[in-house]
Amino acid sequence: MIFLELVLQNFGPYSGKQVINLNPKTDEENSRPIILLGGMNGGGKTTLMDAIRLALYGARAQCSTRGNLSYSDFLNQCVNNKIDPVADTRIELLFEHIENDKPIKYRVVRSWTKNPKDGKDTLGILGDSDTWPDALVNIWDEYIENLLPLGISNLFLFDGEQVKELAEQETPPQVVVDAIRGLLGLELADRLAVDLDILVNRKLKEVGNSKDLANLEEIETRLTQHQEDYQTTEEKVEILKNQVEELEQKQQEAFDKFIFEGGKIAAERNQLELQQNTKTAEIEQVRQLMCELTADVLPLALIPNLLTQVQAQGEKEFRHQQIQISKDLLIERDQRLLTWLNQVEISPIQVEKIQSFLIQDVDSLYAKTLKTEVPWLLADDETLSQLDNLIYHLQNSKLSAKDKLAILKNKEEEINTLERQVQTAAAPEDYTKLRQALEAAQNQVVEAKANYETIRRRLAELETIIAKSKRELSDYTVENIKHKNSEHIIISAAKVQNTLKIFREKLTLRKLNKLEEEVKNCFLYLLHKSDLVHRITIDTKTFSLLLYDLNGKPVPKHRLSAGEKQLLAIAFLWGLAKVSGHRLPVAIDTPLGRLDSSHRSNLVERYFPSASHQVILLSTDTEIGKKEVETLRENEAIAREYLLKYDSSTRQTTIQPGYFW
Repeated sequence: MIFLELVLQNFGPYSGKQVINLNPKTDEENSRPIILLGGMNGGGKTTLMDAIRLALYGARAQCSTRGNLSYSDFLNQCVNNKIDPVADTRIELLFEHIENDKPIKYRVVRSWTKNPKDGKDTLGILGDSDTWPDALVNIWDEYIENLLPLGISNLFLFDGEQVKELAEQETPPQVVVDAIRGLLGLELADRLAVDLDILVNRKLKEVGNSKDLANLEEIETRLTQHQEDYQTTEEKVEILKNQVEELEQKQQEAFDKFIFEGGKIAAERNQLELQQNTKTAEIEQVRQLMCELTADVLPLALIPNLLTQVQAQGEKEFRHQQIQISKDLLIERDQRLLTWLNQVEISPIQVEKIQSFLIQDVDSLYAKTLKTEVPWLLADDETLSQLDNLIYHLQNSKLSAKDKLAILKNKEEEINTLERQVQTAAAPEDYTKLRQALEAAQNQVVEAKANYETIRRRLAELETIIAKSKRELSDYTVENIKHKNSEHIIISAAKVQNTLKIFREKLTLRKLNKLEEEVKNCFLYLLHKSDLVHRITIDTKTFSLLLYDLNGKPVPKHRLSAGEKQLLAIAFLWGLAKVSGHRLPVAIDTPLGRLDSSHRSNLVERYFPSASHQVILLSTDTEIGKKEVETLRENEAIAREYLLKYDSSTRQTTIQPGYFW
């Protein structure tokens, strides 16, 4: 489906007849998706969106300015206030779609005058041959539902406020929920279930006697009243739920203020002071141990060079003593040898030669080793052993002292931290105010939760009562109304209801799985940050989005920035549009909202050119500014540009070619 032309005549601020060419084709072969319409706030952008909706859906259109107005009053409101009351107000929307594998064009024409007759407009459908096929006019609502169902139209025709609302709420607004239900086909299943109940009750009335009918109507009346009470109570539950959420937010704010202004620290002052005293005692204990170390061998650490020198000298003198002893032993042995030689039959000359050799041998053997400095330390073995033990003990004392100094430093830092915490504690009177404010907020939350729980229990009771009434109605029918046809209908209807329930659950899961993947892909594509979200799931009941990171942990929505939330909302709408399977134009009013420059750039470069084969953008000069429009032009994404020129003196808008720049 492609919108080709929109004609406005005396509609809203558009006086006279004004024509907008919406065809994305720039020539016979080339096409660009974006139709850009610029206008200041109040200049008629939203009116153009309403005109498209009104042309397609008439009285069913969900126009932004209608509110609770009747269709007649809304049509009167849309008439230009500067024209003759009897002049026509007219909307024409020319579009093309494929029917039986052939492109077909239809021009939808709606016209009316001030205070229209019967409160309605006049609808006309002009075909390719400029004829008015009356048969199509009579079934237009059914026909347009096949092309662009009203239930999902908000996925293709939406505005920035809708994106903002979707971004801020934890669960989607009702308009998006309705679109999702229509997309998933749940409305059809629910409507069929209701139709089955109506059919069963109608058959019961047809075959029941007067007494049976009276009893049946009594049960139905009671069931209807309970259902109305259930709906009212359900609305109260929703109101109380919102109230609880608001009060919990205020409680959190009071708690944050209590923490920030020192309330928690004031409440823990005694504990902090006790910790401070404990740390002080521990420091004193460490210092006492340090004193014991300094009273022992630790002062000798001041003369490490002297200790080393004494140890080395002791070792030298000890070796000198050992050499001297070995020399004396050799001389003593040589003397015994000479004595023996003198006793045996050896000539004195030979003995004298042997003696001379032994003397020279000893002298040559110890000549070098005994040429040392004269011993001055004169330490014995025990003294040297004590010196080694002393040096070893000194090393251990130094390591122990180092560890205790580190412990002392850490303890002092802990005491400084505790002192700062105590100093930041609130004054007693301020703490009292903070505590009272926090307690008041907590009491309000408790009271609100109690009220919510009471109404919720009442809702559960009503649900039980309604189920009981339905069973009573069913039991009454089975027990008291005997008719073969009715029994067949009842049994068949029950089976169909069960089948519908199973079908609805499986359909929801299948469609939601596909939707979750599409929304995730769209979000990551728009965000251009693949490490933020790894998986997105959609709750089967509330249709709220749940985000998970790469580790499977939930990513709370409040952790996202305002821009990321809006990108998530747009990704949600984009994913819904993709899953719908409808190839339809997308029209976006106030598309960029309050996005920052990076997110705005992502939308301009990634979303607008890819949202659909035709994208109608209604923007102010601050949303799609000079930089953004130049980017779109450079990417050859814009087919046509228009400027909605609003004259504040006449309060009229004219449509001109071009944009702000």
